[in-house]
Amino acid sequence: MHVSVFYDVVIVGSGASGSVIANYLTQAGARVLMLEAGGEFSWRTFPRNELLSNSNLYWNGSMDATTSANLLFLRGKVLGGGTVVNQALMDRFDTPVWDEWRQKSEIDFYNDLEMSRHYAEIESHLALHTLTRSEWNRNAELYVQGFEKLGYRWGALRRGQSNCRPESNDCMACLGGCRRDSKQSMLVTFLKSARQLGLEVLTGFMAERIVHHRDRVEIWGRSGGSQQRIQARRCVVAAGTLGTNQLMLRSGFGASLPALGQGLYSHPQWMNIALFDEVIDAHKGALQAVKSDEPRFRAMGFKLENVFVGPIGITMLMPAHGLKHQQWMERYRHMASMEVCIRDTLPGTIRVNRTGRLRIVKPIAGEDLKRGLSGVEVVREIYQAVGAQEFITSNFNFSLHQMGGCAIGTSPATAVVNERFQVFGMENLTIADGSIFPLSSGINPALSIMAHSHRASQVLLEEFGAATGGLPSQEASCG
Repeated sequence: MHVSVFYDVVIVGSGASGSVIANYLTQAGARVLMLEAGGEFSWRTFPRNELLSNSNLYWNGSMDATTSANLLFLRGKVLGGGTVVNQALMDRFDTPVWDEWRQKSEIDFYNDLEMSRHYAEIESHLALHTLTRSEWNRNAELYVQGFEKLGYRWGALRRGQSNCRPESNDCMACLGGCRRDSKQSMLVTFLKSARQLGLEVLTGFMAERIVHHRDRVEIWGRSGGSQQRIQARRCVVAAGTLGTNQLMLRSGFGASLPALGQGLYSHPQWMNIALFDEVIDAHKGALQAVKSDEPRFRAMGFKLENVFVGPIGITMLMPAHGLKHQQWMERYRHMASMEVCIRDTLPGTIRVNRTGRLRIVKPIAGEDLKRGLSGVEVVREIYQAVGAQEFITSNFNFSLHQMGGCAIGTSPATAVVNERFQVFGMENLTIADGSIFPLSSGINPALSIMAHSHRASQVLLEEFGAATGGLPSQEASCG
């Protein structure tokens, strides 16, 4: 067993939460170690095809599923976390979300004014671009054409990107890591900055258990086949919703935190394919460019986005076998696609079995099923309006946005972390990733996870006695 040096802070996870917190702590002079279960890749080394991307960059080959296999979860297992494999869509949460969250959690900082300063700080470190009509591919053009024919409102997507060239027609490869360092993943933003300031990173480390003491935290795990113990004054658990809940449960914290693993939300999605006589080539150019901005859809609990996936992904989504499946796949270039993403209302649960493996239960029924099917009917209507020859809805659901299980709140009876992002009864444990979300948002959570994490970093620095007015000064010491 190897015992490491003593750190100010150890961060488990390198995604939108862990990298943001690491950036601000290292700026203040803290000695910080980041632990990541996945490997490290760069624009030079990202896998060059779908199959290798799935097996190298995602947990379980992108095949995490509920116990009933009714929902498939996709989450990054790579340095930079989900920001390496997502589409870097950067939307702020709106007033209705903050109002509902404030009522649910009783956390006062959930309001537009307070959260806007955290958004602004994060956005100042990102290259943000709102996609224009000149960047649309045919998939996006059909989307907007159908919306306008039926009188639905749409809007342009804002994305974290610097030098994308959609005319090169390779943007869909971004789902397996950006090959030109344009996408504003943690690799080229907050994590890069933190490493330049002295952040230590250990990849291939599987955190298995946390032991909390009054004056320190121990993180036990495996790296390179050997067991290791790492000690620090504080631990930030930032492993994403499923990973954070799993580690907390494996550490035995469920006995004192009855809310742990409760309240899982995930924005379940329905993928829809329309077949046209013309060539669409939805796999070329900007993968996502537009979104629904229709108040009626928001009130009905769903949103629509133009999106597409590679041939392997489409193969899995097609609800057919044999000859019919082959005939559909032969028309890959004639496919347009639109997804329905719902704001779910039925919470699921996260548990671990005796070996520590995840057991996830997430119902898709009642109101949530109604929302999804209502969205599918709207998509069908839109594609009929623009001349689709055939309409196909995938027969399974998937999720890219896991949230909850370690909800923020004011009481350990109903929540896991308090308003200072500390785990109740364990003041040396901090959580600020999507697992603390008290409800679903219906809006892409990436930017809001970063905003929460900026706030959490300022709380940590305040506790360490470092400056928190704006960016912490380099001279500040965390001891």
